[in-house]
Amino acid sequence: MTGLERASLIALRDCLGVKPDESLLVVTDDELAAIGRALLSAGRTLTDRVLYLEIPARGVPGSEPPPGVAEIMARVSAVVAPTSRSLTHTEARRAACAAGARVATMPGITEDTLVRCLDADVQRIARRADRVAEILTRGKIARVTNPAGTDVTLPIEGIRAIASRGLILEPGQFGNLPSGEAYLMPVEGAAQGTVVVDGAMAAFAAYELGDDPKAMKLDKLYVRNDLHGRGYGSMLMRHVQDQARGHGCTRVYLQVNKNNRSAIEAYLRNGFTVKQTAKLDIGGGFYMDDYVMSKNIGREAGG
Repeated sequence: MTGLERASLIALRDCLGVKPDESLLVVTDDELAAIGRALLSAGRTLTDRVLYLEIPARGVPGSEPPPGVAEIMARVSAVVAPTSRSLTHTEARRAACAAGARVATMPGITEDTLVRCLDADVQRIARRADRVAEILTRGKIARVTNPAGTDVTLPIEGIRAIASRGLILEPGQFGNLPSGEAYLMPVEGAAQGTVVVDGAMAAFAAYELGDDPKAMKLDKLYVRNDLHGRGYGSMLMRHVQDQARGHGCTRVYLQVNKNNRSAIEAYLRNGFTVKQTAKLDIGGGFYMDDYVMSKNIGREAGG
């Protein structure tokens, strides 16, 4: 048995508690289908009532799944959802739990994370989470430091910590897998100290809804010169397209200077096409001489 097979079995048998007389639904998307299929195979060793749904990887975290998925989620005993866009805080998940389903969500899970964190003694992890929660609940001050110079104190007296044990065994219960942590919310506005952030911006994008309610404008996209060719620009473009779909848009458009050949080629590689030219007098004898490029992002383009 491979590490992925072991981890998938532990997730369903030990964390989700799937029994032979129960029904199991695996909801995944086209980006995490390999993990979804591993969970499907593991599920079939526990019960013969296993359903598998693969949905398009579209929208933003918290977007509702396609019509019909919520209804199926509410009709089974247990749901496991390895998806690139989180289903944890959706109405579909809430409705499933209200109907009594146990739901384990795995937003953005990778094979490495699944194997490293779930091919383990999950009961021991749960006990450790309980212990850390007890320590936090009894505590008065939490202090966070790091070698870079961060030193922050947070008042936590009188606040009960919550253990996220990674065991989803009761009807209507839900949580993320893998888990095994404890957390609380310190007294708001009372933290003191210094936070040191040691980093540099690799790339950024700015975007906004256009005059056309079905269009999102990619207004700016920059990648640091020494990081060109590493996929950061394409990653940001995918993010903008996901945001656009989440707002109901069917296309993304932009303007790019006609002489910016490297940017034009990057946009072409990512599915944009030149639609028209735009020349704007910006004063002082200078003009913006641009291409207007556009990309359709309907179901076919997004799936």
